[in-house]
Amino acid sequence: MQSSVSGMKFIAVSAMALLLAACASDKSMDAQSMDAQSSDTAMEMQAATAPTPVVEEETMAGPAAGSQEHLVANVGDRVFFAYDSSELSSAARRTLRAQAEWMRENAGVSVVLEGHADERGTREYNLALGERRAAAAKNYLVALGISSNRVSTISYGKERPVALGSNESAWRQNRRAVMVVG
Repeated sequence: MQSSVSGMKFIAVSAMALLLAACASDKSMDAQSMDAQSSDTAMEMQAATAPTPVVEEETMAGPAAGSQEHLVANVGDRVFFAYDSSELSSAARRTLRAQAEWMRENAGVSVVLEGHADERGTREYNLALGERRAAAAKNYLVALGISSNRVSTISYGKERPVALGSNESAWRQNRRAVMVVG
């Protein structure tokens, strides 16, 4: 019986030794983790207190002022019309007011107003309708104070569609006057 008690004591002591060894290695791991964390913290604090290098920001190069791209990006280059009409809608008038302001800011720019129509109607009829649309846009710009010498008109009728198709969506996009910097 004594040998079995001695064996149990030996097993208990061995288990305790292993347990203590495991705890000691965890503590050394914790100490290493703490050293690494404090090292990281020290580096973060050093980085935070170090002078920030001055980096010049690159200027985003946008379209050149007075260019077609500048007009499109900042104002929009087209107004749209109802079917068989050259009457300016309230949306068209808003766009034309913005275009007039853009033209005042770019005083050296002259433009051409292109009149367009959808595919319905004869070639001759659509050329005349496109001319009326371009003239309506020009007259509104002139009424807003833009010199008529800076604005010319041309009609393409149905010859230059922006959207292909024989449906309302395509027709709506093709009934337009487009301002072209020139």
